[in-house]
Amino acid sequence: MLFKILVVDDSASDRAIITNMLSDYATLTACDGVEAMRMLDEHEDINLMILDLNMPHMNGFQVLEAIKSESKFKRLRTIILTNYDELDNEIRGLQLGAVDYVRKPIHMASLRARIEVHVELFRTQYAMEQRFADQATTLDTILAQMPIGIAVSFSHEPTTAELNEHFSVNRAFEELTGRTESELLELGWVAITHPDDVEQEMLLLQRLQAGEIDSYAVDKRFIRPDGSIVWVHLLQASLVLSDNHHLNHVALARDITESKLIESKLMESERSKSVLLSHLQGMAYRCNYDRDWTMQFVSSGCLELTGYDPEALIQNRDISFNELITPEYRELLWHQWMETLKARVPFRREYEITTAGGDRKWVFEIGQGVYNQDGEVEALEGIIIDISERKAMEDQLRYINEHDAWTGLYNRRYLESVLIKDSRTPMTEKAALVSINLNSMHSLTLTYGFQYGQELAKRIADELSGLCAHKCLLCNTSEYRFVFYKKGYKDGDDLVAFCSAIERALGPLLSVDRINFGLGVIEMDEDNRHDVELLLKKLLITSEEAVLVGNDENHVCFYDDELERRIFRRETLQHDLSRIAAGEHEEKIFLHYQPVLDLHQNRICGFEALARYNNDELGLVSPLEFIPIIEKTKHIIPIGNIIARKACEFVLELTRLGHTTLNVSINVSVIQLLSREFVENLLDVITSMRVDPERFMIELTESAFSSNFAEINRILGQLRKYGIRSSIDDFGTGYSSLSRERELNVDCLKIDKSFIDKLLVLPVEQTITSDIISMGHKLGHYVVAEGVEHERQLEYLRTHGCDKIQGYLISKPLDQENALAFVNRFNS
Repeated sequence: MLFKILVVDDSASDRAIITNMLSDYATLTACDGVEAMRMLDEHEDINLMILDLNMPHMNGFQVLEAIKSESKFKRLRTIILTNYDELDNEIRGLQLGAVDYVRKPIHMASLRARIEVHVELFRTQYAMEQRFADQATTLDTILAQMPIGIAVSFSHEPTTAELNEHFSVNRAFEELTGRTESELLELGWVAITHPDDVEQEMLLLQRLQAGEIDSYAVDKRFIRPDGSIVWVHLLQASLVLSDNHHLNHVALARDITESKLIESKLMESERSKSVLLSHLQGMAYRCNYDRDWTMQFVSSGCLELTGYDPEALIQNRDISFNELITPEYRELLWHQWMETLKARVPFRREYEITTAGGDRKWVFEIGQGVYNQDGEVEALEGIIIDISERKAMEDQLRYINEHDAWTGLYNRRYLESVLIKDSRTPMTEKAALVSINLNSMHSLTLTYGFQYGQELAKRIADELSGLCAHKCLLCNTSEYRFVFYKKGYKDGDDLVAFCSAIERALGPLLSVDRINFGLGVIEMDEDNRHDVELLLKKLLITSEEAVLVGNDENHVCFYDDELERRIFRRETLQHDLSRIAAGEHEEKIFLHYQPVLDLHQNRICGFEALARYNNDELGLVSPLEFIPIIEKTKHIIPIGNIIARKACEFVLELTRLGHTTLNVSINVSVIQLLSREFVENLLDVITSMRVDPERFMIELTESAFSSNFAEINRILGQLRKYGIRSSIDDFGTGYSSLSRERELNVDCLKIDKSFIDKLLVLPVEQTITSDIISMGHKLGHYVVAEGVEHERQLEYLRTHGCDKIQGYLISKPLDQENALAFVNRFNS
């Protein structure tokens, strides 16, 4: 979607600079607040406004107050422009609705970075709103077609649509209550509920909201606008709509007014009972208090409920009612009736029966004892209602809560509940968690679409399900992760064999799309199984480590003390480096400088700046360890700016000592180079420190050119225009097309140390180092040899026309003080 920005500033030059900087966006301008309001009225699709506070006619504060009062501007984001001494104005602007501020004089890179953040936030918000709109359409269709009343997020007290945006009811619920959706929202359910029913349901609702129960069911009365009463059977269940929403529940209401009326009349007289029972949704009964529940009377609803004629149950003619009760409930019912009769309270119980056709049905029984003059139980009377539909709905809600919608596997929530339950019982057998990390599928989904990724996930789930034997649970814990909870295995070898089975099962399926995966395994014991959250966190880290260590291959990683130490070390470095990237303790990143010798003049002509990092806890950390970390976290960009600045400080020191022609090179990651503002940031550092760009050089490894060749070459060409030269580092070890080598906007080839080392072991006629030197010259580059450590290597390179060398033969990398002393001695 097109992003439109309005720039409001009384300075024509500032407006021009900002609009030029935002050339890749649709921009409009206004010279004061009056014109800004006119532009906002004429262009309703403006997404972002950059607003100067100090303007004639109508200042920025007045503009903010005007748009704050208009609901049509609620999606408009505003960044205000202030001066450095206007802290109160900044606070006031933010209070009036501005989302950010930039101080004058404007730092364009900072302004653009903030704009890009807000653009991305706006696009994310827009995408989420579209997604929610689609989901709302689906939900509205379901609500409209359901034959029972449904109310989502129905508050007990009056509220508004703004405060309860998730509230909705279907037509059946409106008909049930005799009120429209808006009327129900304004009233709340307490206002339409019979006063005698409010207290009981409020207690249940409080338990539901506190998480003590997942659902509750009540029979209650709604009062319609005409004063009539509607009895409903109401099932209220949890339904998570939003973490910040306090009404996360859905209510299902079925009209049971008729049933309640029949139940009431049953208690009035035996004569009216026989008339009313024919309308009962279930069956009424009178039976003996014995183990068979020998029936004296059964209503006609018996046939529909049980599949047997009423006569078949009278006096156990064909079958006793006890035989209809599913076996696991028989003893429970007998003991509950004993307790009920002892307390002389009504009997209420849900249980299952088996019909004549062999089907199982859920029923709800309400009954009571009939006593003679001596207080002895003469009979039992009650009704039994079919609640299979309600139970099916409860089961469906439970299934949705515990299963992944696409694969049908148990989800993370269910796995957590199983682990928590098991942690409360003694551990009698071995248990382990095995995580399959398929994060590489993300790129596949981006390439072929969401549906392709989902279908592949379903096929993966089917393959893994085939490995679920006894005491083995498979869960789909997130989009690209599966977890086995395996119990009862013999030893570690058994687990390794299980992991191999996973690789064999997924290999043929995933090899087609070149998807690799990592297997993380953590064995459970008394020390780790009780903290389920920490256990699953360690499992996630282990599977991530498997992916990281495996690189482009499938890999299995077991959690152990060594892995924990390695992870702790990496997290320690990540945390410290992130603080450095944020501008704290920059002194921990420092540079060493390795001299470069010009073989034609036999003088030091420059230095290569090599980054070093010292951690307070771990000491000096190798670049081979910390560079990949900051590349992965993208901290390479701000830390790269720190390195560039320190290198410029060294150039200034060289100049101060009279070495006005020596240059300094820094190593640059392709991540840095391809970042949006790399050229601008580098030039800012160089020019702000008044360093001659021609004395600054960047080095890129040869492998960097294997992807996005054209863009990298364009950026190098742009740097060359400003006088900043570049070189290909480690030449000969990476990917490079000789046919395109001449097109590169580079000035230098640096021969990798591996070729220099071979000069000591191969006959001269078998080495190709001289050919690389010759080729570099023919391509218009000068050539530097790296890693020169012996006189024999130096003589070879001098003989074959190599331009420059560096290595331990000349000097190891030196700190700044020793580097300056070295060049003073060597070039004196």
